[in-house]
Amino acid sequence: MDTLTAKSEATYATIIDAALEMAASEGIGKLSLGELAKRTGISKSGVFSRVGSLDALQAAVLDEYDRRFVAEIFMPSLQQPKGLPRLVAQVNAWSRRVAVEGLSNSCLYSAGAFEFDDQTGPLRDRLQRGAETWRASLRKTILQAMELGHLRPDTDPGQLVYEIYSLVMGLIHDTRFLNDGQALRHMQRAFGRLISTYKSFNDLE
Repeated sequence: MDTLTAKSEATYATIIDAALEMAASEGIGKLSLGELAKRTGISKSGVFSRVGSLDALQAAVLDEYDRRFVAEIFMPSLQQPKGLPRLVAQVNAWSRRVAVEGLSNSCLYSAGAFEFDDQTGPLRDRLQRGAETWRASLRKTILQAMELGHLRPDTDPGQLVYEIYSLVMGLIHDTRFLNDGQALRHMQRAFGRLISTYKSFNDLE
């Protein structure tokens, strides 16, 4: 990699990092090329030449958010056995991530869902696809747990995904809005009770 290419990639990374922080603190709909130029010290034309349109910037921010989420939540769970151990690892890592203070752990999808729930357009569509992709991943893990006999055969995967999502959204609300230091403990206990109702009798500990 030549020096010019390395510098260009470093500049792009700086822009995306700043955009992620801005989206986490103010909402992805508040991103602007001009504000990013001010925050990064890069000219507006320099920002534009690297990210293109505002739509392209928003998509790039969500792509980077997804990449980091997969690296922090999904990939480590693959070290666990398939089925219920993997599902528990995913939910535990996810809940710990959103419960940690700091903008880097803010959920762009949960914030975006409220920001764009009654709007239409490509950004809303992109947010919806991202949320649905993670739900589909959880559903796949639940199906594996059913196939392996960890969860009851009459488990409704869609219902369980909904209940898990609801618990995490409640955790985000109580952690971020109410500043409840006990929210993570409450969520983990609720998740434990939830899973106990779905466990196969052959897999009870």
